[in-house]
Amino acid sequence: MMHLRRQVRSLSATKASMMKVVCALYDDPVSGYPPKYARDDIPTIGGYPDGQTTPTPSGIDFNPGDLLGCVSGELGLRKYLESEGHTFVVTSDKDGPDSVLAREIKDADVVISQPFWPAYITKEIMDSAPNLKLCLTAGIGSDHVDLEEACKRGMTVAEVTYCNSISVSEHVVMHILALVRNYIPSYNQVINGGWNIADCVQRAYDVEGMNIGTVAAGRIGFAVLQRMHPFNVKLHYTDRHRLPEHIEKQYNLTYHANARDMAKVCDVVTINCPLHPETENLFDEELISSMKRGSYIVNTARGKICNREAVAAALKSGQLAGYAGDVWFPQPAPKDHPWREMPFHAMTPHTSGTTLSAQTRYAAGVREILECFFGGKPIRDEYLIAQGGKLAGVGAHSYSEGNSTGGSAEAEKFKKGQ
Repeated sequence: MMHLRRQVRSLSATKASMMKVVCALYDDPVSGYPPKYARDDIPTIGGYPDGQTTPTPSGIDFNPGDLLGCVSGELGLRKYLESEGHTFVVTSDKDGPDSVLAREIKDADVVISQPFWPAYITKEIMDSAPNLKLCLTAGIGSDHVDLEEACKRGMTVAEVTYCNSISVSEHVVMHILALVRNYIPSYNQVINGGWNIADCVQRAYDVEGMNIGTVAAGRIGFAVLQRMHPFNVKLHYTDRHRLPEHIEKQYNLTYHANARDMAKVCDVVTINCPLHPETENLFDEELISSMKRGSYIVNTARGKICNREAVAAALKSGQLAGYAGDVWFPQPAPKDHPWREMPFHAMTPHTSGTTLSAQTRYAAGVREILECFFGGKPIRDEYLIAQGGKLAGVGAHSYSEGNSTGGSAEAEKFKKGQ
């Protein structure tokens, strides 16, 4: 009943509507909203390592560090949108033809979603929403939108580039250490009242001296390389855009022309590339079989880059010593998803880029993009994925043309308890 009341409340607007904005966000905490925060503040970040500034909206209607990514958090947008006369609908019910999203998007002009709880904007959804003009990602990664179809229709697709890149890179380092040092089984020894040290260390190793490789060395991948460099490891990368020679020398990086060549020499591979037709199912049975026995994979990019059956089988056979990450396909993952039950994994729900620190930045970025869109002003080039019938801005740099939303209807299984 709480959930239903929240949805009904979200349909109200205080002024005559100019545009309709539909927003899909994850559910509130089970313990209620707002939560009791662990800290009183968060550090202020004014810019990113490449010189790009953090979002610059005209104002914000939330406290930095607030929980904004859930339904009641509303990305801190309601006061702004309703003061401008727009209708604002927020829901977590995003999957299936009978969902609130499917019903409300039919006359919407703007849809906002998150990578963590993605509203899959497929051709069929676009067919049902003739007024849709802007698909906005509160975060990074717009593969939940059929980019090929969005380009055909001249729609704008935008995201808040760099808002949570460092958040994700920190998560990657955490996962590498958790896998190699066998942290989770050791933690469970304590939780379960045990103290068998041999059980804890029989799969524990040092990261020092290992070969660590990243698929893609963009904002996230390069930040991972920087953070792993002090561990005295051998660093590798592959990317369609090679890094400058002085950067390779500074971090002693070895470049590989493709993921297959790199993966076979690495002890740990971390995946940090966007999902598009060229990377979908990249880590299949054949590629994983070419890796060293006992390798580790950390995937915080997109679940669909790895073949889920091949990953599960490799962990069972021992070809992989561990797999970690927070990305699945679809999301939320059905209860029978093989990654939930496979051995030697350190999977979590998709949380790496939605820390309270990151939420402050991506909520502000969403407002900045909306202010530009409603005001007829240019959206920052670094925020653009598609515009004017083609990939644009950072999208043209990072994506290839096509559609990666196939199979997303399976997400409805989670809602049905399957």
